[in-house]
Amino acid sequence: MKKILLTMALGTAMVLVSCGEKKEKKEKFSYERTQTEKKADNAGAEASKVPVDLDNKGIGPVEEVEFGDIDQDMVSTGEEAFKTKCTACHKTDQKFIGPALTGIYERRSPEWVMNMMLNPDEMQKKDPIAKALVEEYNGTLMLNQNLTENEARAIAEFLRTL
Repeated sequence: MKKILLTMALGTAMVLVSCGEKKEKKEKFSYERTQTEKKADNAGAEASKVPVDLDNKGIGPVEEVEFGDIDQDMVSTGEEAFKTKCTACHKTDQKFIGPALTGIYERRSPEWVMNMMLNPDEMQKKDPIAKALVEEYNGTLMLNQNLTENEARAIAEFLRTL
């Protein structure tokens, strides 16, 4: 009788252990997480489906930009313009509504950056990188801020310091 009770108790214990709930670690919710996104590097690079092309100068009035030494007065002017016109959609060091801008000149030519600031409507319709960015950011378009070339150049100078 003791053997039967012991066997039954052991069998019941084995069943209970084998039916135990398997605990899985779940990821916490994040606004930055998407199914197709690969981790961005620390410079804020876009996901891999957006091409890097330093030869693409974009579509617009800017054909050539030459960077020399950083002009601190222009940086200050550009930083103020950036805070006023750009921070609603861009953060410097992380994706937001638009891409992070730290290290932008490692991914885009200065001409492309300025043409995107000055001519976003046409760029987003015709330029392959701009079109890929629109797709990457779920159809969000960059709004035309009606910048002058001097304002765009000042913001471009500020972006060099990030």
